[in-house]
Amino acid sequence: MLAPMQGLTNRALRALFIDWVRPDVVFTEFMRVSNVSRKRLRRSDLEEASSTTADIPLVAQLVGNNSQALMSAARNAEAAGARHINLNMGCPYGRMSTGATGGAMLQYPGLLNEIIPALRSAISGTFSIKLRAGYDDPEQIFSLLPLFAESGVDFLILHPRTVTQQYAGDADHHITRRVVAETPLPVIANGDIRTAAEGLQVLDETGASGLMLGRGAIADPLLFERLRRRNLTTPTENEDAAMLQRYLGEVLSRYSTLFCGEKQILDKLKNVLAYIDAPALVKPIGKMKRAGSLAVLAAQIEALG
Repeated sequence: MLAPMQGLTNRALRALFIDWVRPDVVFTEFMRVSNVSRKRLRRSDLEEASSTTADIPLVAQLVGNNSQALMSAARNAEAAGARHINLNMGCPYGRMSTGATGGAMLQYPGLLNEIIPALRSAISGTFSIKLRAGYDDPEQIFSLLPLFAESGVDFLILHPRTVTQQYAGDADHHITRRVVAETPLPVIANGDIRTAAEGLQVLDETGASGLMLGRGAIADPLLFERLRRRNLTTPTENEDAAMLQRYLGEVLSRYSTLFCGEKQILDKLKNVLAYIDAPALVKPIGKMKRAGSLAVLAAQIEALG
């Protein structure tokens, strides 16, 4: 699965990944659910939820904290064409003016007892949850597993850090292995999977049903292919350069259609560049991050070949 990453996995980038490396599943960026507006979701979010992804399933990810609002939003998303709904309980920065959302919801387990069954009852398609191991206690998830199973959640996506950790330290996939052993639900492993070797090790050691790739995939889209082929070979400098030239050239072309104005396109592309860390290409990547115009950036991308 290609992870939902706010500000990154927009429909243009998703389409590029689908056309090029074909993730098995893709997600929308999270869609904020309003507790006060009757519409619950913005029109642009509903368009995202119903966007075309060829034959690749698209999961609409909701972030909110009110059961009635979430139920209404899920129904609206399904009416717009969404077939798969996910609740974000993992984002370490999730907060709205009306209260805690994302990973911060883990501070209120009583609220989850209300929201999870209610949301499952409102969703006619699949319902999944993406979450951290806990708010500040990595053992918290084990107290929640019965709720998820009894509510009829279809699968879990686990990032085995706490919310308070944000992205510090390492994702503890020993927790993933224990969760897989203690729940009947399929578990998708997420967190610190940047190479094929790491991904295959997580699968082998945890028994997880699959992987969700986030920062590792944004840095190297071909990670999907290496995992499928169980290819542990480290790419050469020339292979990295060729991949990067194609990748960034495609992103530039697609972003020029999706976004408006040179500054917005440049800023959005630099968001992608921030995740690319090919050691042999540090200098050209650094220059691209400092590019002051699309013309300069396009020339730098072309020079990679």
